[in-house]
Amino acid sequence: MNTIVEQVPKRQRVLIGKVISSKMNKSVVVQVERRVKHQVLGKVVTRSANYKAHDEENKYKDGDIVEIKECRPISRDKSWMVMSLVTAATLI
Repeated sequence: MNTIVEQVPKRQRVLIGKVISSKMNKSVVVQVERRVKHQVLGKVVTRSANYKAHDEENKYKDGDIVEIKECRPISRDKSWMVMSLVTAATLI
């Protein structure tokens, strides 16, 4: 009995966030904010989480808005990869 199992790619999560640190080599820290409704108070609060993402060319700087996607574990903390630049940081 031969059964053919198709290799379906796993759907990867995609998040958009702001680069808050680019001091590491080939890595950036991206802060992703989301708005949720508080269970007791009922008001909308902002929750944030920091993700370490792989940046092969070291081309993203602090303040850039980037899109990151989930990938295989690259190191102990890195399981995300920067896909693209959404908005470049502006100098004031």
